[in-house]
Amino acid sequence: MSNGDIFVGEVIGTGILILFGAGVCAAVTLKHSKARASGWVVIAFGWGFGVLAGAYTAAPLSGGHLNPAVTIGIAVDTGKWDKVWVYLLGQMIGAMLGAVLAYLVYLAQFNANVGSGEGAAEDGPTPTLGIFSTIPEIRNLVANLITEIIATIGLVLPILAFGLTKGLGESGTQVLIVALLVVGIGLSLGGPTGYAINPARDLGPRIVHQFLPIPNKGTSDWGYALVPVVGPLIGGALAGVIYNAAF
Repeated sequence: MSNGDIFVGEVIGTGILILFGAGVCAAVTLKHSKARASGWVVIAFGWGFGVLAGAYTAAPLSGGHLNPAVTIGIAVDTGKWDKVWVYLLGQMIGAMLGAVLAYLVYLAQFNANVGSGEGAAEDGPTPTLGIFSTIPEIRNLVANLITEIIATIGLVLPILAFGLTKGLGESGTQVLIVALLVVGIGLSLGGPTGYAINPARDLGPRIVHQFLPIPNKGTSDWGYALVPVVGPLIGGALAGVIYNAAF
């Protein structure tokens, strides 16, 4: 795969992932959305379908990593680091692009996120950072970091192991299995921190949230931002080490 193909594939694939993922969070969170308050299961499946659509789209160009933790885990296992920077650059740009697109889809709902006046949200403004990035339920940076590390190992180690399952890649079902894995992680391990498990997925949209002209958007919470970046990177690297040693 050429650097150009990898970059384009990761931009498009990660953009689709975040469009679906931030989109489902906006659908569930924002007032005046038809899917408002439909719950965590809807969010988990929305993110899983985002992985499905993004990875299938990107696969012919880049392999469809869509996640720096996956890229790092593969590099640790294989020892091949020369194209890692291309993957990471494409993933970050794609994540930011996807966040902007999700904002545009729900533009009217974001603009109605005000506390008073015509077209106002009924009960005051809704916090918007959770649409774009993760927020812990209990803010304990050590515990939050441990959660993200373990959850990312739970993502990357199976992804690496799927490569040993004969026929998965050839049949095209590998991406489907990964998408279901992401749904499972959301349902089982997502409760404490919102399961970033992907540095680009959290950091790119957080940067976009900082600059978007969203009424009453609240803080972008940069004091927490390192956890969903460092935790998944550590988890991805550890998954690569474990896979290399065990398999």
